[in-house]
Amino acid sequence: MRVLLIKTSSMGDVIHTLPALTDAQRAIPGITFDWVVEEGFAEIPAWHPAVAEIIPVAIRRWRKSPLQTLRSGEWARFKARLRTTRYDLVIDAQGLLKSALLTRYVKAPVVGLDKVSAREALASRFYDQAIDVPWGQHAVERVRQLFAAALGYSVPERTGEYGLDRRSLGGIRSDIRYVMFLHGTTWDSKHWPEIYWRQLAEWAVSVGMQVRLPWGNDVEKARAEYIAAELPGVDVLPRMSLAGMASMLAGASACVAVDTGLGHLAAALDVPTLSLFGPTNPGFTGAYGATQVHLAADYPPCVPCMQKTCSYKSTAEEARQFDLQREQPFCFTRLNPRRVQAELQSLLARGAR
Repeated sequence: MRVLLIKTSSMGDVIHTLPALTDAQRAIPGITFDWVVEEGFAEIPAWHPAVAEIIPVAIRRWRKSPLQTLRSGEWARFKARLRTTRYDLVIDAQGLLKSALLTRYVKAPVVGLDKVSAREALASRFYDQAIDVPWGQHAVERVRQLFAAALGYSVPERTGEYGLDRRSLGGIRSDIRYVMFLHGTTWDSKHWPEIYWRQLAEWAVSVGMQVRLPWGNDVEKARAEYIAAELPGVDVLPRMSLAGMASMLAGASACVAVDTGLGHLAAALDVPTLSLFGPTNPGFTGAYGATQVHLAADYPPCVPCMQKTCSYKSTAEEARQFDLQREQPFCFTRLNPRRVQAELQSLLARGAR
């Protein structure tokens, strides 16, 4: 059985889909998937043994220059590629109008989420079978349920397994045990304060811990350099491909992360990770796996607000207690460096490599 999977982005969403592939592979011998995914994340599906072919799409880039996309022939080639292979089924695991529109170019039955379950209700009109998958549960479990209903098996009761072939990734070989600080994220409100990262790095040096700092853009590089400045054993990594970053993560003893795609990648590689949540809810989109620990802010009353920019107005008493210029977003003051240090020590003691 050959299935076309559409799950284009983001990194976390792509990674959250992997356990469903593992379930399907175990339930249906010989099943294979071709995966339509954003070009920036195209390396990830290749790490799962159930994926036969990756079909990159560049919706983010194409939107910026639609005329150039048409003139270059990229769009025509993409549509032709979808029509080349005969599929038994198409699963749209994205639930958005942009992903549902892509199913129009494939001559096979299409399954997706119904109008109540999809993120964009209009997407469900493009499906031959629309499946009800309740909200209020982790994204990984929702995708597992969608696949099980689409392919006709029961969701295994055990925790989902990402199923990545770690041998293909290897792992940066080193005799030095190191911890990764995954400090980069998309929303302003999801950033742990820079001063906190610096204080955590200073503590790490004081206890003889090695720290590695990745980055993906100039802003993240500047933050990494601030965190590492004049601290021996705290190193800013060179810019890496996604595969190179996965290899570096796979060799880590543990990670400290904000709500970020790299945190989900660490979880998929079974790296013990302490993830810090302010405006978002780890119960729905937190790093998924047995070795994952979530620290979620519980103050002020607006958390989790799910807002990209913090709008909380601190009280006069809070202004006296905290440095409101540097300790922002304010909800993270409940997850200060001292608390994170204690949790990280506990995580390492429980069996980090």
